Amino acid sequence: MNMEKHYQFFQNRECEFFPCHKGVEAQDFNCLFCYCPLYTLGEDCGGNYTYTDKGVKSCEGCAFPHRRESYESLLRRFPALAALAARREEKHGL
Repeated sequence: MNMEKHYQFFQNRECEFFPCHKGVEAQDFNCLFCYCPLYTLGEDCGGNYTYTDKGVKSCEGCAFPHRRESYESLLRRFPALAALAARREEKHGL
């Protein structure tokens, strides 16, 4: 049985930036993770990022969170985000 998982996909074609990244067909462009939750993992995000001349991480060339099929892969990275948050809380005594 092929069940649609509508919670895994959202699209906002009225957004003035849609689509905000190249490399994903418009019908498959997922806006659910508009701001990538993996950004905070820095170099361990696994995406196609670069750094600007000012040292700011740029995800302009990365479409990973916007691919329809990336939902499960992205969720598998959440333990790394939780571990990062725990380390920061421990460091700051929270």
